[in-house]
Amino acid sequence: MASILIIDDDPQILDMLGQILEREGHEVVDASNGKEGLKLYREKPTDLVITDLIMPEKEGIETIMELRRDFPDVKIIAISGGGQIDAEQYLSMAQKFGVQKTFAKPIARAELLKAVRELLN
Repeated sequence: MASILIIDDDPQILDMLGQILEREGHEVVDASNGKEGLKLYREKPTDLVITDLIMPEKEGIETIMELRRDFPDVKIIAISGGGQIDAEQYLSMAQKFGVQKTFAKPIARAELLKAVRELLN
């Protein structure tokens, strides 16, 4: 199956998404912020990146912009629970920077797996 990098500052989200994807046979690597995620991706690129948008150190939009600049073909799913503005506004911004799919938290398992399958095929 595919290798997937999950970037989120919430350990529960990392664990939940990791379990869902590993049960489907995917190899999962995780990072707690964009800076760590970019380092991991540069060391060993994955087939897909799932990133939160609001994180410490390097937030999701910056991470997406850097990934797009250095790896134009990277497949990215953006997720957000919102922050100072609602999640949909953050996700709309992420789409402008070239993410293929967006989800507001909480994420439905079936929707996530459908999006992952679509992007990996």
